[in-house]
Amino acid sequence: MAAPLVVSFGEMLIDFVPDVAGLSLAESGGFVKAPGGAPANVAVAITKLGGRSAFVGKVGDDEFGHMLVDILKKNGVEVEGVLFDAHARTALAFVTLKKNGEREFMFYRNPSADMLLTEAELNLALIRRAKIFHYGSISLISEPCRSAHMAAMRAAKAAGILLSYDPNVRLPLWPSEDAARDGIKSIWKEADFIKVSDDEVAFLTKGDATKEDVVMSLWYEGLKLLIVTDGEKGCRYFTKGFKGSVTGYAVNTVDTTGAGDAFVGSLLVSIAKDDALFQNEQKLREALAYANACGAICTTQKGAIPALPTTAMAQELVSKGKK
Repeated sequence: MAAPLVVSFGEMLIDFVPDVAGLSLAESGGFVKAPGGAPANVAVAITKLGGRSAFVGKVGDDEFGHMLVDILKKNGVEVEGVLFDAHARTALAFVTLKKNGEREFMFYRNPSADMLLTEAELNLALIRRAKIFHYGSISLISEPCRSAHMAAMRAAKAAGILLSYDPNVRLPLWPSEDAARDGIKSIWKEADFIKVSDDEVAFLTKGDATKEDVVMSLWYEGLKLLIVTDGEKGCRYFTKGFKGSVTGYAVNTVDTTGAGDAFVGSLLVSIAKDDALFQNEQKLREALAYANACGAICTTQKGAIPALPTTAMAQELVSKGKK
């Protein structure tokens, strides 16, 4: 019996990460090329943890685009929903790691291939086969990709598929902070499951992310699960019936790129196997402990996809944490 399919929609790009941490982009002498793009990272996180995933998006018909699709294939991600654009380049991002492992971004997309996916190009048959349809907010920034995103969501919802949203705020890509807030919130109430970081809660609400009433201002009737990730501290969870927090794991952090995607991928594998998690607090807490471990492991090396953990790595950290 094949594992339930998770379809991840959006951007895949190349991150250029300085080979020496703690320097600004201008100061960096060399860069390491790393595959990236949150929805693609999530797709790979899922397969590395024994789940089944497909990626829907567009890359340039260039060396970088073909390299990225090869990486998806090597990792067992289904690629029938990926298109190559002969007239636009694969997106690039330069990502600086500051001394604390946090990041600054500079993007090259003018426009990049991922922004040019059209509604007519969507593989709707693939999307309708999913148990979960996962997406971010970067695909909402410009047309025609925004319309493709909306059509894919509509098709998934009509087919009774669970919708998973990780807004993944990247302010340099939006025209303004207000445009980012409005764009991200424009599809907020469609999702069954939303994961946001504490920083994103603060940005979206203009409030204190540590306060429960601030977090709960993002809740709406019909949402099954809201998760707030608090970095190395772990995460908080909110469902209709219960709420709580699960502590994180202390690791030697090198680069936080992809940690949220590893967390989401892990959680989606758990939900795809058993969506009773939304009603069973014990099962949810176990899934979140595992997701926290996956996020933590991902921060221990540079780049997102190369750092995504396997099941064995995550289980080892979880069992160490229980001692």
